[in-house]
Amino acid sequence: IYADPAKRLELYFRPKDPYCHPVCANRFPTSTMLLRVRRRTKKKQQLDTEEQIQPEAQFEMEILGIVTTVYKFQGMSDFQYLAMHSGPDGKQTSMYDKVLMLKPEKEDFFNRDLPLYIPPPIFSRLDTPIDYFYRPDIQHRSGYNNPQVSGENLIGLSRARRPHNAIFVNFDDEEIPTKPLDAAVQNWKKVCTNPVDKKVEEELRKLFEVRPVWSRNAVKANISVHPDKLKLLLPYLAYYMLTGPWRSLWVRFGYDPRKHPEAKIYQVLDFRIRCGMKYGYAATDMPVKAKRSTYNYSLPITVKKQGSHTVSVHDLKQGLGTAGTSGAKKSPSSRYKLKESVYIFREGALPPYRQMFYQLCDLNVDSLQKIIHRNDGTESECTERDGWCLAKTSDDLRDSMSLMIKQIIRSTRPALFSNTTSSEDGKEQLAYESGEDEDDEEEEEEDFKPSDGSENEMETEILDYV
Repeated sequence: IYADPAKRLELYFRPKDPYCHPVCANRFPTSTMLLRVRRRTKKKQQLDTEEQIQPEAQFEMEILGIVTTVYKFQGMSDFQYLAMHSGPDGKQTSMYDKVLMLKPEKEDFFNRDLPLYIPPPIFSRLDTPIDYFYRPDIQHRSGYNNPQVSGENLIGLSRARRPHNAIFVNFDDEEIPTKPLDAAVQNWKKVCTNPVDKKVEEELRKLFEVRPVWSRNAVKANISVHPDKLKLLLPYLAYYMLTGPWRSLWVRFGYDPRKHPEAKIYQVLDFRIRCGMKYGYAATDMPVKAKRSTYNYSLPITVKKQGSHTVSVHDLKQGLGTAGTSGAKKSPSSRYKLKESVYIFREGALPPYRQMFYQLCDLNVDSLQKIIHRNDGTESECTERDGWCLAKTSDDLRDSMSLMIKQIIRSTRPALFSNTTSSEDGKEQLAYESGEDEDDEEEEEEDFKPSDGSENEMETEILDYV
């Protein structure tokens, strides 16, 4: 708790009770001293039997150090929910020995008839009293009528989503758009008010001239643009593919990748790092962490919101002074740029996340490009699953990339692969070189699930534009 300033210290009145609700202490800075005080007593010599002996006390004081952080319990104690059952006569009966499994039990332990006991997963989100400031009723002018609300969305968000007017295209759609919606043009013209925005627009136009299909992460890695303005700029220059081999990608207006075999290098590959006992390493052994994980979730009551930062003289000097370059911000040309690793796969480097969306042209490995270009000049049909590539090309790419990542992890953590036999290594190397499918390919495909907390970029992007 002390290592994380945003967390609160928890105190359990009954530490052995798993249903005990804690009280939380906030963290405060202080400047106090830690003292060690010793009291030594020395008895006086008895001079007369009638006199009472009074011991002589001496105090020794020593400063051990300075205390810089303290935790204070200022909140109110919440309800305590006990594992009890109220009988018909009102007698309370403890259920701890019936609901807590303290040792391995037989099947009879789970088949017993017990009263229903469902403890609440969370109590109050706040432990300090606050005042509710209700907004007064809005007084409309005479003649005002409430807007019509759709029956399908009577209960919704506090405000309606801001439409960004993107055009979505499915793989089965016959026609593709050649120009943006009028609303998209108006939205971009409304925010494009300075030379920097116009420069960004020209840079994105040049990107679509060089490559007609881009992912949003690839655009962010090539130009520096505020994310909110990029939401308005992309629908102005391209349309969004929902399904097919170019799903989750932005395509230049007027360009139909389904009619151009050379567009197969722009297809998307949904790659997820494999982990498990069959691959030699578990999820906890993987150097690549998930974007979000449910295992690291903390209840809102145990997390302290960060207060507003008070500006000090030192901050002003660092931010405004010409000599203080250490605290200077990034230049506008690279302030919002992402690293190339968010969309380019290179040999010898681990992906930044466990789930990645790569375009085939961004797989910068010669062996992977050979798999992609196996049917150059003989493309006959564009399918929804494989596009212009041969069947199961994506599976071959995933197998090769997974072997590369396993070799990287093997080099960084050799202890994980100490039990791997040489025959298995030879089999893996053979599969890597030949690109042939193994017998348990279907079984591997079933284990091919998103990692814990990995973010689906396509779904996230759709929510931004719907």
